[in-house]
Amino acid sequence: MLDSAPLAVLADIHGNAAALAAVLDHAAKRGLTRFVNLGDTFYGPLDPAGTWDILRRLDMPAVLGNQDRILLGSDPSPAVAAVRDLLGPAALAWLAALPKTLRTEPDILLCHGTPQNDGAYLLEEVSTGLPVPRDPALILADLLPEAEGCGLVLAGHSHHAGLTVAHGITVVNPGSVGLPAYSDDDPPHAMEAGSPQARYAVVWRTGHGWETEFATVDYNWRSAAELARKNGRGDWAEWLSTGRA
Repeated sequence: MLDSAPLAVLADIHGNAAALAAVLDHAAKRGLTRFVNLGDTFYGPLDPAGTWDILRRLDMPAVLGNQDRILLGSDPSPAVAAVRDLLGPAALAWLAALPKTLRTEPDILLCHGTPQNDGAYLLEEVSTGLPVPRDPALILADLLPEAEGCGLVLAGHSHHAGLTVAHGITVVNPGSVGLPAYSDDDPPHAMEAGSPQARYAVVWRTGHGWETEFATVDYNWRSAAELARKNGRGDWAEWLSTGRA
């Protein structure tokens, strides 16, 4: 029999060690012992080294996110170089060993964006500038063939908590642990949680399929925003302190 204990789902930590610590504490107080990490773990102007110090002690299955993948490439930008330097070789080696997708059980698939594209949104369409739900048929097309035989797919990337069922496959995005909002220009759009709390999800198996609860967690986001501002990212400071982009 597959393990039926609830599973805490984390994504898009983005080097926010304070938010990660708060989420883990919140989950522990609820008695949660099983965790997964959907990627974009370190990249950002916050505390990647502190994030690694927390995660290196945990047995938490993880996949690689698109912005963490940048850290393994040859991008020469100062922001990327700063995160690489703060992380050091052990953390970068851990990142390099992460898969793009992972089955933690025979019917659970983890990915960052979609199984084939870590930079694509799975649940949302953003051509209007704000996220709207995608057609389940399009979601299913992006899931297959990797999710064949799965009852649950866990995906991050958009920082936008959501759930849908595509041809019997429950798809959950837990929202972002470390960055509740951002804007992008390809195409121009904003992702907004609407408040600065850290976010994660809890999923559990029932006799009728999968159930999901979305959790929000208070932490010292003002301090995180100040750190972002100190490191030259006033945009991150605004996103962290308001949950608006």
